[in-house]
Amino acid sequence: MIDVQKIRQDFPILQRQVNGKPLVYFDNAATSQTPQVVINTIVDYYTNYNANIHRGVHSLSQEATDAYELARHKVQTHFNAKHAHEVILTSGTTHSINIVATGFTSLLQKGDEIIVSAMEHHSNIVPWQMLCERTGAVLKVIPMNQEGTLIMEEYDTLLSNKTKLVFVNHVSNALGTINPIREIIKKAHALDAAVLIDGAQASPHIKADVQELDVDFYVVSAHKLCGPTGVGMLYGKESWLNKLPPYQGGGEMIDQVTFEKTTYAGLPHKFEAGTPNICGGIAFGAALDYMNNIGFDAIAAYEAELLEYATQKLLKIDGLKIYGTAQEKTAVISFNIGTIHPYDIGTIVDKLGIAVRTGHHCAQPIMDFYKIPGTVRASFAFYNTKEEIDLMIDALQKAAMMLG
Repeated sequence: MIDVQKIRQDFPILQRQVNGKPLVYFDNAATSQTPQVVINTIVDYYTNYNANIHRGVHSLSQEATDAYELARHKVQTHFNAKHAHEVILTSGTTHSINIVATGFTSLLQKGDEIIVSAMEHHSNIVPWQMLCERTGAVLKVIPMNQEGTLIMEEYDTLLSNKTKLVFVNHVSNALGTINPIREIIKKAHALDAAVLIDGAQASPHIKADVQELDVDFYVVSAHKLCGPTGVGMLYGKESWLNKLPPYQGGGEMIDQVTFEKTTYAGLPHKFEAGTPNICGGIAFGAALDYMNNIGFDAIAAYEAELLEYATQKLLKIDGLKIYGTAQEKTAVISFNIGTIHPYDIGTIVDKLGIAVRTGHHCAQPIMDFYKIPGTVRASFAFYNTKEEIDLMIDALQKAAMMLG
């Protein structure tokens, strides 16, 4: 059971006001807030042992290296990767996806097929389109229905011996839909196709076990998990990571360098050129510790309560329509009120201290499917309350009266 009032004391930003009103932060799908323990970890690094890692013999470098590699092991444990070197620390989900997409340039041929879903974030569409342009591969799309769920029968028809890669988000950032990734992975593997799952939106709500899923690649961003921006993870099966060429050249990713020939370092350093976000990596580990101390089962149960409560309250507002009504959802609600533009609603509720996201949420194909310019998106975290939802409902009703 979550003691939400006690948890809220861990987040300094939740004590502030916006436009003279207590902050109600419902933009967690864009980025979560940061607990004091993670902030303290960042301050401690820069105060006490700021140094470059892996290459130094002095004490500060050793301390920083140990802390950074401990964080890698925390990420490995959290996602249950078989080996620590299967965890590549990146700048975030987008960077992670681009490492894989670029790496497959040398592995695909003209006429090969890759599959994405209709509900992807732009970062899980554009890199694959660029890959197709480079290789002559063909991009195919699993369609979705009005409820915001994938039409799996169509996935079956898209799969063929030409399928080499499948890319699907675990959870839709725009709709909150939890996709049937186990089925997607199993069917792709039956044809020897690799699978990348974008776990950015799932990771704050669902503790993914990459070995149990048997997924080839899984990617996340720390800033969705109470961690800092600018750091994330690419998990890849060792066999796949060894097949992919390095993404960038530079320091750290090399074994031997001469002007005649360079040989590359082993995993994970092969994909970690240059000085990494050392402090961010260490803080990522601290954020995972914090969330695991609360417990992901407890988080999921509480957020399901918030989702149900908010859904019932929102549906009482005249003219409000929810987009994404899948049975399996995380705590995200996208909606519009009549013909009022979502930007106008977002602007007014911000004046009342309510932070929601408006627009297409980097998922324009979803908005095109519903023939709308965008939505208002309220996304909840374990530190939010039903009282805050009531404040949002009041603000939305005021906005509807002013704009209707």
